[in-house]
Amino acid sequence: MSSRLRTGLAAAGASLALLAGALTGVLSGTAAAAVDHETCRPDGLYTTPGLDVPFCLAYDENGREKMGADHPRRIIGYFTGWRTGKNGQPSYLAKDIPWDKITHINYAFAHVGKDNRISVGADGPGNAATGMEWPGIDAADPALPYKGHFNLLNKHKKAHPDVKTLISVGGWAETGGYFDSSGTRVASGGFYSMTTNADGSVNQAGIDAFAASTVDFIRKYGFNGVDIDYEYPTSMKDAGHPLDWQLANARRGSLMKGYVALMKTLRDRLNAASAADGRYYLLTIASPSSGYLLRGMETFQVTQYLDYVNIMSYDLHGAWNEFVGPNAALYDDGKDAELAKWGVYTTSQYGGIGYLNTDWAYHYFRGAVQSGRINIGVPYYTRGWRNVTGGTNGLWGKAVGSNCPTGLTTCGDGARGVDNLWHDLENDKEVSGGGNPLWHAKNLAEGRIGSYAPVYGLDPADPEDRLTGTYTEHYDPTLVAPWLWNPTKKVFLSTENEKSIGAKIDYVKDKGIGGIMIWELAGDYDWDAAKGEYFMGDTLTTLMYDKLKTATPYGATRAKVAIPNEKLDVRIEAGAFPAGDSNYPISPKLTITNKSAVTIPGGAEFQWDYATAAPNNAKDQSGFGLKVISSEHSTAGNVGGLKGDFHRVSVKLPAWQSLAPGASVTMDYVYYLPVPGPANYTLTFGGKTYGLAFENARGATGPDPTPTPTVTQDPGGTCADPAWEAGKVYTGGNRVSHKGRTWEAKWWTQNNEPGTTGEWGVWKDLGPC
Repeated sequence: MSSRLRTGLAAAGASLALLAGALTGVLSGTAAAAVDHETCRPDGLYTTPGLDVPFCLAYDENGREKMGADHPRRIIGYFTGWRTGKNGQPSYLAKDIPWDKITHINYAFAHVGKDNRISVGADGPGNAATGMEWPGIDAADPALPYKGHFNLLNKHKKAHPDVKTLISVGGWAETGGYFDSSGTRVASGGFYSMTTNADGSVNQAGIDAFAASTVDFIRKYGFNGVDIDYEYPTSMKDAGHPLDWQLANARRGSLMKGYVALMKTLRDRLNAASAADGRYYLLTIASPSSGYLLRGMETFQVTQYLDYVNIMSYDLHGAWNEFVGPNAALYDDGKDAELAKWGVYTTSQYGGIGYLNTDWAYHYFRGAVQSGRINIGVPYYTRGWRNVTGGTNGLWGKAVGSNCPTGLTTCGDGARGVDNLWHDLENDKEVSGGGNPLWHAKNLAEGRIGSYAPVYGLDPADPEDRLTGTYTEHYDPTLVAPWLWNPTKKVFLSTENEKSIGAKIDYVKDKGIGGIMIWELAGDYDWDAAKGEYFMGDTLTTLMYDKLKTATPYGATRAKVAIPNEKLDVRIEAGAFPAGDSNYPISPKLTITNKSAVTIPGGAEFQWDYATAAPNNAKDQSGFGLKVISSEHSTAGNVGGLKGDFHRVSVKLPAWQSLAPGASVTMDYVYYLPVPGPANYTLTFGGKTYGLAFENARGATGPDPTPTPTVTQDPGGTCADPAWEAGKVYTGGNRVSHKGRTWEAKWWTQNNEPGTTGEWGVWKDLGPC
């Protein structure tokens, strides 16, 4: 996830089912069976039909995650696998994590292998995840059949049973490929090809392989869940890593479809494993925060499958372009030079809303889930430019670069040398970007280069690597953003400090937000008195803990309006989104489908909420008379933050348009900034108001959309039909047996394995044989 800040090389058994309980202290499957787990399911979270998913192992009776008495909110830290110390640079190991301060650890990263299975590379003594050792520094637990970071994480987790660990898959550099043991990037296609075929269809076989292997992986290595860091399944051209563009751009219009299938499949597989193991497994994501990227992600319809969303509310400005601004501002100030360039403040349809800030991103996701299923991201690293012109102490100035990284025809003039300690390499050359851990920025601010400088390659003979000029700290209270400005070099470094982090913690507390996610733990700082310098520590993480440990419980209810307990099976889905830059205004088709047994008469009124991340000017272009009937943010702009969560919409079926069971009606729906959802639907006719079952509200059980998934194949009995043969040609109506089930071909097929082609594929599942 470093979302462009990956430093160094990527991290390169027997089942631990019996060990899992010891690692986490969870209830046994027998004890869990006596509990009505529906009472603990978070509001809006999908549950797999037919399974008794053990939600109460992870959630309380209000649907709030159980994290320990002193952790009412989440503090999630990303722990990177590449800071091993083996290259001579400082290590950051499991022992260095402030275990008593945090609630979750996300290990970065695993990747998607060539076979579409989850992987951390081949086992061996050089594999940081499973084979490396640090004798005399942090000894491995000899009871575990693997070594590396995974061993140490589980060793320390035994002493801190409230802390959960998740395996994070992907990241900026490994979304579309991975690094092999030599450090060479293999362009395997990663998430892009695993989820989406070249013709745009969903690669369900690839998804199934990944999901099954992920369940095996987290069982084997004792993880509490999986975190998907897919950067990015958006239809916007040239999004994500430039080395992935050729493959990803060809699939852009279909990536979201594959992403939805991936998250649905993972959720079902994890739920089945949870029910089988008596241990609840989490599914989370790292999400983009930029309105530009989210514009190409439809209605972000995967949130129903997620325990929570970690918003990457950083990398909002960086040296990929010339616009100098904060890495992770909390609020918009109405002066963002990048947004001004594209007319965001002056185009009336946008409502003056700036979308490159944490507050906007939070309100985007609040349109789909309750505040407690959202965590805002904070960076423990800097971004920066050199040769900045204009602006106020550099802020909102410009720095036009040359010698751009691969794929970019224009770029900013990123800071280098002493101002770019944590930098990427491209063709063995430094990539400019002003990337530094916060402890290095603290030293620069006090006019020193730390004793660690030589092991990071800083050469005092190189003018770029020497301390030149003075770095002065500035702070903008409207943005809630600090930065360092060096007028001699015209260097601007966007930072974080106790003041900005404190303000963000207060924001989390006040909004009822689930918590905070950190990229990455190794960037935090403490003062090393012996060396007289700042170095790796936990100052900011401790501040989070101290301020959040007495916070009220997070928000656990999605809707603010009353949603009736009686639900009708009526689906409302947005589709047919224009792709990429064509998606303005955002104009999907909104289809209402009556899956109930009741006819919905003409004149029936639908109401729903959509997020204040978009202005209150949504409309339809089908003559249905859709209108906004209330708004929690009706003023122009969002300087200092959006004032509320929802706009509420009303639309009525035309008097002549009834919806019989099974019937649908479609309208053209238009809005001007991206939002998820809509959400919190009601339907009123005949003097009565109903909720809609598909929203998965607490206390409501929706219809069964799919068969119950299983983790292992049915053993089957005696099958009368011939066994499926890979090379044989089958035509419509031919029946075969495969893995204990009977299958019927719908049309001509060859080499398509039954059970891998999905609901709409060539094989129809006729059940066990």
